[in-house]
Amino acid sequence: MTDLTGKRALVTGGSRGIGAAIAFALAGKGADVAVTFERSTNRAAEVVRGIEAEGRRGVAIQADSADPAAIKRSVDEAVAALGGLDILVNNAAIALYGTIEDFKIEDIDALLAVNVRAPVLAAQAAIPHLASGSRIITVGSAGADRIVGATGTVYFMTKSALQSFTRGLAQELGPRDITANLVQPGSTDTDMNPAAGEYADFQRSLSPLGRYGTSEDVAAAVVFLASPAARHVTGAILNVDGGQTA
Repeated sequence: MTDLTGKRALVTGGSRGIGAAIAFALAGKGADVAVTFERSTNRAAEVVRGIEAEGRRGVAIQADSADPAAIKRSVDEAVAALGGLDILVNNAAIALYGTIEDFKIEDIDALLAVNVRAPVLAAQAAIPHLASGSRIITVGSAGADRIVGATGTVYFMTKSALQSFTRGLAQELGPRDITANLVQPGSTDTDMNPAAGEYADFQRSLSPLGRYGTSEDVAAAVVFLASPAARHVTGAILNVDGGQTA
C-alpha cells in the first residue's frame, strides 16, 4: 500500500536534512524525484546519486524559494525532466529567531517569503500538472501548536499559516481527488537543530519519549501520505514530535 512505483515527485529544499531524507524515502518506494536547492550544489548532487542508487531518476534544480520566478521555473523543470508530476513536497524553509521588540522587518519579510509564500506559489505552479490521485504534502513545525521560548514567535506564526493553507487546499482540490496534508516535525536532529546542541536536553525533556526525532521519522510520515494507503486522508495535520504536543 505504500508503493510509489512510477510516481514523480518534487521535494523543495531537498539537498540536506529532512528534505534529503524525504527524497531518499520516496525513491526507495519507487518514485522518481527532483529536488530543489539554493546553494548546496555538492550536497544536492549527493542526493541525486542516492536517488539513482535506488534505480530511480534523480534531478537537482537550483532555485531560491524566496524568488517567485524561481519557484515557477523549478516546477516546470521538474515536470520536464520527470515527464510529469504526481507529488509535491513543500519542505524548503528558513528559521530566524528574535523577540518581537527587536525583530527586523527584513527578517519578517524573509520568513514570510520562504515559509508561507513559497508553498503557495509551488502549489499554484504544480496544480495544473496534477492528475487524480496526486498529493501535496507540506512540512511545517509542531511549534505551530506549542510555542516554546520567547524568540520563536514570528517563525512559528509562519508555520501556523500552513495549517490554514493545507485545510483550504484540501477543500479546493478534493473534488479532483488530490489530497493535501501537513506534517509537523518536533525536535529533529538536523544541521539547524542538532541533537547535541545547546538546548537539546531541554527539547528532549518536552517529549514523553525523551528523545529527538530523526529526518527519517519525518520522511516515513511523508511517504505514507504520498502513498495509496493515505487515499482517504486529506486536510490532516500529522505531528511527528515524540509527543511534544500531547
